[in-house]
Amino acid sequence: MDALSVAGMAGIAKPMKGLGSGVFEVALPYRGNAFRVVYAVQLGDELWVVHAFQKKSTHGIKTPKHEIDLIKDRLKRLKEMLR
Repeated sequence: MDALSVAGMAGIAKPMKGLGSGVFEVALPYRGNAFRVVYAVQLGDELWVVHAFQKKSTHGIKTPKHEIDLIKDRLKRLKEMLR
């Protein structure tokens, strides 16, 4: 079974909109805090974590723009590295 299937069955992974196919987010609560892990699974047989952070937004559930920009940059660099 591949990582996507396992994550899908767990019900904790969801596609991150606007970042292309194969990019997913896992939201994890821990001791009253919110953490996010963003990973891409469509890069061969490997699971690549591109970013993990503690969500500190006081304005709803939206991921802050600076975090999205960092994720986009890391995804671009990862794809270039794996060519």
